[in-house]
Parts: sequence; structure tokens; C-alpha cells
Amino acid sequence: MILEQFASYVADEARRDLSPETKHAAKRVLIDWFSALFPGTRVSPATNLVRAHAAELGTGTSSLPGFATTAHAALAAWINGSASHAVEFDDIFRDAVYHPGCPVIAAALALAEQQNATGEALLKAITAGYEVSTRIGAAIQPAHYRYFHTTGTAGSFGSAAASAALMDAGSAPVALHALATSATFASGLQQAFRSDAMTKALHAGHAAWVGVMSAQGAAAGVTGVADMLEGDAGFGAAMCGSPDWSGVTDGLGERYNIERITQKNHGCCGHTFAAIDAALAIVDEHKVTPRDIRSITVRTYRAALDVAGIREPRSAFEAKFSLYYVLAHAVLYGAVRLNAFSAARLEDRALRELMTKVHVEADAELTEKFPRMRAARVEIALEDGTKLQHFAPYRRGDPEAPLTDAELEGKFIELSEPVIGSRAAKDLLAALWRIDSSTPRELGLARLSAAQAAAA
Repeated sequence: MILEQFASYVADEARRDLSPETKHAAKRVLIDWFSALFPGTRVSPATNLVRAHAAELGTGTSSLPGFATTAHAALAAWINGSASHAVEFDDIFRDAVYHPGCPVIAAALALAEQQNATGEALLKAITAGYEVSTRIGAAIQPAHYRYFHTTGTAGSFGSAAASAALMDAGSAPVALHALATSATFASGLQQAFRSDAMTKALHAGHAAWVGVMSAQGAAAGVTGVADMLEGDAGFGAAMCGSPDWSGVTDGLGERYNIERITQKNHGCCGHTFAAIDAALAIVDEHKVTPRDIRSITVRTYRAALDVAGIREPRSAFEAKFSLYYVLAHAVLYGAVRLNAFSAARLEDRALRELMTKVHVEADAELTEKFPRMRAARVEIALEDGTKLQHFAPYRRGDPEAPLTDAELEGKFIELSEPVIGSRAAKDLLAALWRIDSSTPRELGLARLSAAQAAAA
């Protein structure tokens, strides 16, 4: 059965050394996860969750970085997983339409601190979680994405795999039962991010919580159903209809998806990135100013319109899922970072005027190539009649054009420094690069807070 193969892989991964390339990739995703986490601790739903669980905080040994407190592992995974998905700067595995870092790393870090595991064990757990969940996520696409949010569904398998590797390293039975149990709790509906609600971010936190709880139960003898993926009434049948399991374990333990992760260069929905990149390429190459523009036409894959097609966003959340808004913002301001969604920018008259000139269409060819290709064609028509075009076959940050280590470091400092202060941000970044020679507890994450940044 498929879960048995994955469980054997998880057990093997915990016992062997990571290659230098895979270890480096694991460090990159860990650093990038913190980049998304810290700004997420300053906004909903993380702030709401901390208030909701106030009576449970200050216990346990799992950190809530940015809040200067601790919790038991499952609660820490729930809050940190949700926080790291809140500002839309988290990583992506393109083929699965999936953000693996939020559930996998939130769960792995919480349990690594609770178990006082080594940094090496943490990196192995993260690697196993990414591998299992990205493969399951890719096998169920694109049909699954019509109704389900993969970060909440496939993410549950990723957090379970990572958690099992930390609860009982090298145990295939524990990994099997953790994965099997997590399958029945995997959830997350697309409707959640077609409104200005907080539920989308909670999907990531729930997936992280599911993995921790499933692995803790499995380590204590709780059993699950081994054919939960391919069974007649299992995960695939219920949430995809016709999953392609044929190659889901091919090259398992030999080829690593963690080395093919997309890291975000823009702080919004990933479905908008190719269009943003194409528009910026035109503006930069031809020195186009907003006053020169008569119209901007975007042709991209259908899912981008379905998820990020909000024509008149009225909140920061809606703006992050509006191709019209983020494209106009990129052209007007040259980037889409956190300040793109401030109250002042949302009411910016010049930005709103430029949005009226943006037209978005579904392209049949690009739709057919989704999800393995995330492309966009952009045409900017100028007032003088000139038409400028650019085709972006992939996004900046995709495996074809990855962010460099230096760019990832710059992103980390930009997003973490306002929350924890300059000195703490630089110290943590250096410690994360050498995490394999220390332990997660030695990072001192429970001391990191906004108060620390204000005092710095």
C-alpha cells in the first residue's frame, strides 16, 4: 500500500544522513518559513488565536516566536502554522498547488523543541514532510484544487510525516499510523479564500495540528487505516475522484522535491506572480510610466482568475487575491511587498485608476499546462498606440529562476526585523544556517517578541 511505502521512507530518512544539497535546501525552507512567520504574528488570525488560547500559554516547551511565550506542541503548531500563512509570503510546491512550509515546519519545530531534538533531526523531519506531502499533493491535481485547499489537505500528511520522524525516529509503524490517521482529518475548502475571512490561514495551522496529534497518538499505539489513500472510500476517491497514484513513490529517497521549491518574491497570492513579473519586465525594459499606459491585458491560466480574480478589493486580504490590484501596484510602485496592503495604499486614487485599465483573460493553452506551469502573457498598450508584450513562462522564485541565498537572507531581514529587531534578526539568521550543529531549543525562540524589537 502507498502509505506503507511512504512510512518506510520516513523511517529510512530519519536514520541516514542528508546530502549536502538536500540539507542546504532544508535550511533554505526553514529560513524562508521564519520570513513568513514573523510578520504573520502581528496580524489576524494569529493575534486572535493567542487571545483565544491565553489560558493555555506559558506551558510546554514549544515556542511561539514573536509572542515571547510557549505552548504544548500541538497548540504551538496550530498558532505558528496559521501565522506563517497569514501574509502570503510562504513557499510553494508548484506541481501540487501547495504551501508546504506552513504545516510541515510549524509541526516539526514544535515537536523538535518538545523532544529536545537536534537541529539535524529537525532538518530530516522537514525533508521527509516535504517529500511525502508534495508527492501526494501532485498526484491529486488538478481535480483536487477545484474544491480543496491543498495546504490544508496534503499539508496534514506532511506534518504527520515530519512529526512521526521526531516522535519515534526510524519507526515505520509509527509513521504509517500517523499518516493514516492524518488522512481522515485532512481538510480545507476553496470557498474559505473567496471572502474576507481568516479561515484560509487556519487551514495551514489545522494541518500542522493534525500532524502533531496524529504522530503523538501513533507513538502511543493509536492505529490508522493503511489504505487511506487508495481505498474505495479513501482520501483519493473522496477528494479527487481520479488520482494518479502510478508514480507517486518513484525515486522516493533519491529525488527530493524540497530542492524544487518556489520561494515567494511578492507578498500576495502566488497565482499572480507570473503576471507581475511580466509587467515589471515591460516597465523596466521600456521605462514605462503609469501615465503612458492606455491598457494592461493579462492572459493566464484559469485557476489564477478563479482564485485571484477579485475586481474591486476592499480589504488587505481581498487585495492579495486581486490580479487587478497587485498588477497595478507593481506597475505603480515597482514591487508588491507588505506595504502594498496598508490602509493608505488600499485607498490610493492613482492605484485605483490604474486598476481600471487592467483586463484579465483565461488562456486555454496556459490553463492546460497548469499546475506544472504557472505562466502569463502581459500586453501593455501605450497612449501613443505602441503595444509592448512579455511572456513569463515561470515566476521569479520558481525552480527555473530561484531566489539566491542572499535574496532569501534579504527577505528574512526585511520581514523579521520590524518584529524582533535588527540584532535578534541577524543573530537568528546566522543560527538557522548552522542549525545542524545545534538544537532548536538553543535558538531561544520563546524570547523573541515585538517588545524586544522596540527596545532594540
